[in-house]
Amino acid sequence: MAAQPLPTRRHADVIIIGGGIIGAACAREYARQGLSVAVVEPGPIGGGATAASMGHLLAVDALDPADQIESDLSRRSLQLWQDWLQEQEAHRELAEYSRCGTLWLATDSEEWTLAERKRAWFRKQGLAAELLNPEELAQAEPMLRRDLLGALHVPDDGRVYPPRVAARWLQEAQAKVFRARAVNFEGASVRLDDGRELWGAMTVICTGLAAQEQLPTGWLLPKKGHLAITQRHPGRVQHQLVELGYLKRAHLVDQDTVSFNLQPRPGGQLLIGSSRQIGRDDSELDPVLLQQMLRQAVHYMPGLAELSLLRCWTGVRPASRDGQPLIGAHPRLHRSWLATGHEGLGITTALATAELLVQLSLGQATTLKPDPFRPARFQESPAHA
Repeated sequence: MAAQPLPTRRHADVIIIGGGIIGAACAREYARQGLSVAVVEPGPIGGGATAASMGHLLAVDALDPADQIESDLSRRSLQLWQDWLQEQEAHRELAEYSRCGTLWLATDSEEWTLAERKRAWFRKQGLAAELLNPEELAQAEPMLRRDLLGALHVPDDGRVYPPRVAARWLQEAQAKVFRARAVNFEGASVRLDDGRELWGAMTVICTGLAAQEQLPTGWLLPKKGHLAITQRHPGRVQHQLVELGYLKRAHLVDQDTVSFNLQPRPGGQLLIGSSRQIGRDDSELDPVLLQQMLRQAVHYMPGLAELSLLRCWTGVRPASRDGQPLIGAHPRLHRSWLATGHEGLGITTALATAELLVQLSLGQATTLKPDPFRPARFQESPAHA
């Protein structure tokens, strides 16, 4: 059968499905290459998993060689984040950016050893990191409990408010935004739930967990998380605070977990996390798990018990089967590309993800090695990998 000719009129060169931080980053990068972009998003821009994130920009270490891929992606993306933040002073203000740094908190000798290993790794990479003893930690964050062994301070980590960034990137891309849901993909066309059909040269799927609708079962796994935010209490906390036990729990796949993760927000609010419920994709608050998370927070910072909560909410992290995001050609859909499965690192890695995807889809040399992120890798490996 002869191929059907494509319509002569395109809505855009690139049709991006999903208006979260990843979709917005891809839109911006395609526009930087001179291409026109349309974005399909039924809800608020940056209103899904993007809005349910802490906006923590952090350098990921590679103490385990298996983490090198993730580390390279995060470090490249942090470079691109700094490039964008420094382009205009307005970017920093709009993004609510703060170079707050991260304090990785050690409660016992095992975690202190981990802090020492992380410091050695950071310094070997030429990145700033220092150990704080209990007295220095108490001076840096007086609200923390006083029996901690110390902390690793990574001063260059930062914080942004992702929904505002996503909206800005779509403005920079001059993207046409279609307020609808994509229901069908056929080559270079996308059919919307309101009956409209969009045409472009390619389609990019950036819908987070919803991308599993276009993928074989099991390629993506939901990891639901809870967040809580206090009323305004200015000056209480200066750094992003994370317990080192977080690193051991974050990759567990057989049990629900909570960890202490706290971030100061502009104006003095404190954003409290975190939790993980494997396989849950609903939005309902789990009172038991939420209480466990808040108790963990008070355990590290007793003074939190005196503060009032403004609200609590949930979000769902899209995790891939092997822990690495899916960035590259869709294994079955012609002229379609994927950028999803980032779990809790979507904000940090958004810009490097967009850079790599655009380079691949336009046939350019890639800054990072693309093979570890190829979606087709799951077709080439056992289902239990």
